[in-house]
Amino acid sequence: MSPTYPLHLDLQGRRAVVVGGGPVAARRAAGLLEAGADVLLVAPRACPEVAELDAAGQLSWRRGRFAATDLDGAWLVHTATGVPRTDDAVAAEAASRRLWCVRADDAQRSRAWTPAVVRHDDVVVSVTAGGDPRRAAAVRDGVRLGLTSGALPLRRHRRPGHGLGRVTLVGGGPGDASLITLAGRRALAEADVVVVDRLAPRDLLAELDADVEVVDVGKAPDHHPVPQREIERVLVDRALRGLRVVRLKGGDGYVFGRGAEELAACRAAGVPCDVVPGITSALAVPAAAGIPVTHRGTSRSVTVMTGHDVLAADELRDLAAQTRRGGTLVVLMGVSRLAELADGLVAQGADPQLPVAVVESGCTPQQRTTTATLADAAATAQRRGVQAPAVLVIGAVAAMARRHPAPRTGPASAHAAPRPGAAAQR
Repeated sequence: MSPTYPLHLDLQGRRAVVVGGGPVAARRAAGLLEAGADVLLVAPRACPEVAELDAAGQLSWRRGRFAATDLDGAWLVHTATGVPRTDDAVAAEAASRRLWCVRADDAQRSRAWTPAVVRHDDVVVSVTAGGDPRRAAAVRDGVRLGLTSGALPLRRHRRPGHGLGRVTLVGGGPGDASLITLAGRRALAEADVVVVDRLAPRDLLAELDADVEVVDVGKAPDHHPVPQREIERVLVDRALRGLRVVRLKGGDGYVFGRGAEELAACRAAGVPCDVVPGITSALAVPAAAGIPVTHRGTSRSVTVMTGHDVLAADELRDLAAQTRRGGTLVVLMGVSRLAELADGLVAQGADPQLPVAVVESGCTPQQRTTTATLADAAATAQRRGVQAPAVLVIGAVAAMARRHPAPRTGPASAHAAPRPGAAAQR
């Protein structure tokens, strides 16, 4: 095929003619209607899809054979009759009027072609492949995957001079960058600003464009250099400037994170805000260590709790009773209070020999698991130098922990290579 000139057309309210009444013609008519065209379809008979569009008043169906006058006022023509003589006549009449005509029967004889199209938000990608529609469709599907997964750059570089931006609260998962959701990856690909936590999947920052602003608000135990109110102020401030902001957190921002507070701050300021859930470390980190938090015949309930709070005797009594009934306790941010929690549970009736597992740096290459019993968990953790971040699992299922680190959840190749110009570090 000769070299072609790609072009997207604005057909809103303009006449487009489709000659033919079969399924191919119906598909062409539907695409033109989606583009807002005024569609005239010409055919003696038509398939049910065309009849439905006509009955609904979405197109005009002239019942009869093609006549030259059908092209009066047309901007674009499609012919899909399946009858070579008719398609030749339509194409010849269109050429005499200097109208572009797409032939469905013979791509080599056509002078215009319909591409395979993928639409994502306001991005439209059209693909042709030398008259090979299946090849074009395969390439289109690959592009669609790249757009929906965030592997392809989606960030706007021309922004309107007015109007609000948007904040997206993204749960980044428990550590490994490949465990972020597709929606989260896509939000990062569109971001102008990323406000990132210490435990978020920071490997993904290397994929950002060099001019994306990265605001590090990482918090360590007992060390919060950026107060929560300042984080909320940054989110709102950047969005009010018309920027797309991603708040990238570890795990899930609604599981002992402060995502709900950040959402409320955005709403109070009139800033649009979306929430992308993440895989919570409360479930994923034990799984990475070989521990199912529930298991048939062993544990049929799980309680997720924070280790920050000092628990009253009645709360400890309830938790101890849950362990006696076979329940599993998963404690986040609990390393510093492990001794206090273990002693309190035993004092309130929990079995001192109940298995305990402490999984440090879950879902990362530094993952390490320490196993013990409730009676000696604190001493064992101290002896091994256990440090945060870690997830505590208390219950019979903790005995199922692997003794050796789990393999990475995905190969290095699963992470997209940084795009040209991307910053290697922030």
